[in-house]
Amino acid sequence: MIPRYQTVLFFVLLAASIIMGAVLWQLRDRAEQRRLQAQASTPTQAPQVAPAVQATLMVANDVDDSMQERIFSLPLPPSENARARAILGKLLDLYAAPGATHPVEGGSSAIAQVFLKPVNVSATGGARGRRAANAAAAPEMAVVNLTSAFAASHPSGIETESLTVLSICATLHANLPQVTEVRFLVDGQERLTLAGHADLTRTYLTAEAAPTAVVGAAP
Repeated sequence: MIPRYQTVLFFVLLAASIIMGAVLWQLRDRAEQRRLQAQASTPTQAPQVAPAVQATLMVANDVDDSMQERIFSLPLPPSENARARAILGKLLDLYAAPGATHPVEGGSSAIAQVFLKPVNVSATGGARGRRAANAAAAPEMAVVNLTSAFAASHPSGIETESLTVLSICATLHANLPQVTEVRFLVDGQERLTLAGHADLTRTYLTAEAAPTAVVGAAP
C-alpha cells in the first residue's frame, strides 16, 4: 500500500509540473510574438550601392603604342584608395577581355591593393619637386600592389610592359589629379621589372606617363 501522503505529494508535484510547463509555453509563445512584431515593424533597408561616377580610363593600344581616353560610369566607393583600386580593376578587365587592344591576362584580380600617401615635396628636390608641387595643392603618391600571378603571365616586351605601366599611371592621374607619382610593388615586395623589361624600381611621374600619341574620343 502506498501511503496517503505520498499519493497526495505525487499529485501535487504533477500539478505543479503541468502548471510550470503551461507557464513556460506561454512565455515562449509571447517571446516569439514579440520577435515577429519587431521584425514586422522594422523597415526593410535596401542594400547600399555605391553611386555611379564617371571614370576616365587611359586604355593602351598595341597597334600604335598609344593610349585612348575612354569614359565609363562606374559604381565607385567613397574611399580614394578603394576608388583607385576599382578604377584600375576596370582598366585591367578591359585588357583581359576578348579582342582587347592591349591583351593582358589577370583582370581586376591583378590589383591586390592601391594606397595613397603624401609626397614629400622638399625631399624630391629640383625640377621634379617643382612639378609635383605645381600639379596639385597636396600631391600624393599612389602605391600599386600587383599580384605575382599577373606579373608572371604578363607578355614580355619593353613596349607592352611600358604601356601597361604608363596606362595605369595615366589612369590614376586622370581620376585623381593629386596623384603625381606612382610606385609599383608585386605581392607587397619590390620587383626589378614587370616581365623582364619595364623598370618597377623607379618612381613614375604621372605628368610624364601619357605618351605623345593618338588620344581617341570616348565611345
